[in-house]
Amino acid sequence: MTPTQTSSLDTLGNQLATAALTTLIRLCPEIRTASHELREAALVAMRARSREVVDELLDDTQACPGMAETIFASAALTLAHAGITVLRSV
Repeated sequence: MTPTQTSSLDTLGNQLATAALTTLIRLCPEIRTASHELREAALVAMRARSREVVDELLDDTQACPGMAETIFASAALTLAHAGITVLRSV
């Protein structure tokens, strides 16, 4: 992987993480009052799914570039859902 590709992938990852966290907070406002341990567990669940989600995002976007924004939003929702599942399972 070239330095430019690595930089682009880092940027994509940061944007996806920001979108997923924003989505998590908007869809699950109880995260604001959750314990530190529960918030960390939600983030761990999101990180556990991240590699699979990014790989799928890249594959799907390559297959259908015109749907890139929708695919990105779906990836953010998938990661947020992993966190929400943990938060609401208690």
